[in-house]
Amino acid sequence: MTRTNLLEAMHNDYIRTARAKGLKESSVISRHALKNSMMPVVTMMAMQVAGMLSGAVMTETIFGIPGLGRITVDAIKNRDMPLLQGSTIFAAALIILGNLVADIAYSFLDPRIRVS
Repeated sequence: MTRTNLLEAMHNDYIRTARAKGLKESSVISRHALKNSMMPVVTMMAMQVAGMLSGAVMTETIFGIPGLGRITVDAIKNRDMPLLQGSTIFAAALIILGNLVADIAYSFLDPRIRVS
């Protein structure tokens, strides 16, 4: 995904302008092209947090590995509401934390998003 976005960003006008200003190729790639091509990658990484949690539930249940996913499934089976609520709140907090980290990364990658 990074490679595709980077190759797409290399054909934009601001890359041509940076090269015309006489910047080194490494500077053009790292400062201009890579920063702009990382936005979709950060978005996908934030969305993968939920996928990792659901994958942990399935993996731990199938292979009998003790962990958060198996505890959640056992809480559902035993109708243990406090444990189920706690694991749900913990999973929601992880997803919110992942989105917060992504939003902070956006502000470093794109100066238009910075808060004044």
